[in-house]
Amino acid sequence: MSEIEEREQKVADEQSRLVFSRFDEEDAWDLGQRLVARALAHGAPVVINIRTPNRTLFHSALPGSAPDNDVWARRKSNVVFHFHRSSYAVELEHRRKGRTIGPELGLDLKDYADHGGSFPVRIKDVGVVAAITVSGLASADDHGLIVAVLESYLDP
Repeated sequence: MSEIEEREQKVADEQSRLVFSRFDEEDAWDLGQRLVARALAHGAPVVINIRTPNRTLFHSALPGSAPDNDVWARRKSNVVFHFHRSSYAVELEHRRKGRTIGPELGLDLKDYADHGGSFPVRIKDVGVVAAITVSGLASADDHGLIVAVLESYLDP
């Protein structure tokens, strides 16, 4: 198994394990605050965004982040809503297959980015209802920040 395939398997395991029994505005606020605290503790200059397909539930731009991080957050979360998988899972698959998001898949690069940092909020027996996104670090690090917070949040 290649290194990319191993990472793909790890991300697939995270997606199947980190599932919510419920999710609402209070959960988004709590998760957002936890993500902010972790990012600040690590000096991470990121934007944190939690949204449904049509509504922002939480947003924070931390010191050192740039307006471009907001654009990347939107593009990465669009990948979650389109594929119902983390943007990092999509990035890894595309790297392994030698392709990218774009006209080949019928997606506009202005609206979609297959780079890690957006993770689906999946409710058991319901499906994907929101996306948690971090933008400002390397793909794997944006993804890792979200996973670390979700692991502690969903399994206290």
